[in-house]
Amino acid sequence: MNQSIFDENLKTIGMLSVDLQSLEVINSEAYKSYIKVLYLNEGFEIKVDFNIYNTSGPTLFFISPNQVLSIETLGGQPGRLVFYNRDFYCIQLHDEEVACDGLLFNNINNMPMTVIPEQDATFIEYLFSRMEDEFELKDGSLEEMIRTYLKQLLIKSTRLWKVQHLEGVMAARPNNDLEFFRKFTQLVEAHYKQKHNVADYADLLLIAPKTLTHRFKRLGLPQPNEIIKNRIILEAKRLLVHTDKSAKEIAYSLGYDDPAYFSRLFLIKTGEPPSGFRSKYLSVQETKQQ
Repeated sequence: MNQSIFDENLKTIGMLSVDLQSLEVINSEAYKSYIKVLYLNEGFEIKVDFNIYNTSGPTLFFISPNQVLSIETLGGQPGRLVFYNRDFYCIQLHDEEVACDGLLFNNINNMPMTVIPEQDATFIEYLFSRMEDEFELKDGSLEEMIRTYLKQLLIKSTRLWKVQHLEGVMAARPNNDLEFFRKFTQLVEAHYKQKHNVADYADLLLIAPKTLTHRFKRLGLPQPNEIIKNRIILEAKRLLVHTDKSAKEIAYSLGYDDPAYFSRLFLIKTGEPPSGFRSKYLSVQETKQQ
């Protein structure tokens, strides 16, 4: 497996080709703790958490450490995977630079994919090629040069993501509406285990709960309560299928003192109880592996 990596003073960034040689290790736990950017051409099928995505052309995927990635089918051409840790580049600390938190990563629809229009593919390809060149040069300025290319990649991808996923919703809205949307998603990601109600987030945003709800309605977005609950249920699903925790333990870990209430919420949102969801998912996975 051909892997390039910079690892110094706790800061790590690396790149590898996505092909038959690397498939097993990419689908393992090896890169789970890293922030990941996948660049794939047509013919790939990948699974992120519980959703399947198929590529019909150049496509970028942005995977957070808490998301579970699995490449199900390889495309005709190798892809590229860039992986890095927060010490190398933390999007929260550098939010003013790239403004991608809540959009590329940790967005309300858990949508990690950005399709690359034909007119932009050359530029994206150039950025990945330059990063590859820097790894080969091994120059003293490697760290800063690669960080520069990574920032350009995130900025360009954020622009594409907004057009593709907010078109007809907020694309023509004032920029402060977009920032309001981003701020809410950032707060949900940070606090969903402790704060379950719209009023909790309205307090953090220094507005009335009705104002928050009305603003989302005006923007044509899902209601804040649905966004909060969907994030909680997504985490519950991850814990059910990727850990041995009981439904009761999961309820407590997500801030619910009444496990029965949590189980009813899960049933309402998914159509099945936690134990049923776990059994069904694991059964399907075992069938696939046979």
